[in-house]
Amino acid sequence: MSVRVLIADDQALVRAGFKMILEAEPEIDVIGEAEDGVEAVEMITRLKPDVALMDIRMPRLNGLEATRQIVNGDGDNPTRVLMLTTFDLNEYVYEALRAGASGFLLKDVPAEQLVAGIQVVARGEALLAPSITRRLIEEFAKNSPVERAAPKEIEELTAREFEVFKLVARGMSNAEIAAELIVSETTVKTHVARILMKLHLRDRVQAVVYAYESGLSQPGVA
Repeated sequence: MSVRVLIADDQALVRAGFKMILEAEPEIDVIGEAEDGVEAVEMITRLKPDVALMDIRMPRLNGLEATRQIVNGDGDNPTRVLMLTTFDLNEYVYEALRAGASGFLLKDVPAEQLVAGIQVVARGEALLAPSITRRLIEEFAKNSPVERAAPKEIEELTAREFEVFKLVARGMSNAEIAAELIVSETTVKTHVARILMKLHLRDRVQAVVYAYESGLSQPGVA
């Protein structure tokens, strides 16, 4: 099945460029375009695309607030948001992920990476590159949470799952975690799926935010 995509950007040329790239892909179907956040929320609610390419800076309603409204909406399969911006700034990375975005890319990303990113997010995974993870952790380092009791959901994790969770919070991939724990990638993938289910988290992006905001992980601590 093709991935249904909606493009939200206030610049017509940007939308046209993305549309041209994506329409060349047989497994991607561009079902709509929005020129501001209000229109994006309305169209996503009505059309229910699999993935929304969302610009951060838009008139009437910015991409961050639009994302919050989309991911908090009703439905078992909400549209997943891939944030796009020309600004490679920490506060945008942090706020976009905190708003519920499943990924973050710069607008000048090569076409093949854009397509791959959409496919990753459409599969229900998070597009969280190591460089983005480092920026997120740096942001937490500047705004470290006060010590607090661990959320009760953590008690549902087994000792191994908690170990995997801590490694996910450090931004490690399944392959890196498998090498660290000397297990198969399939085993790690199973652990990650159970962790997300038990903690009621959508993806690895939320897991990283959850770990640091709850005080379970601290920047610079292995």
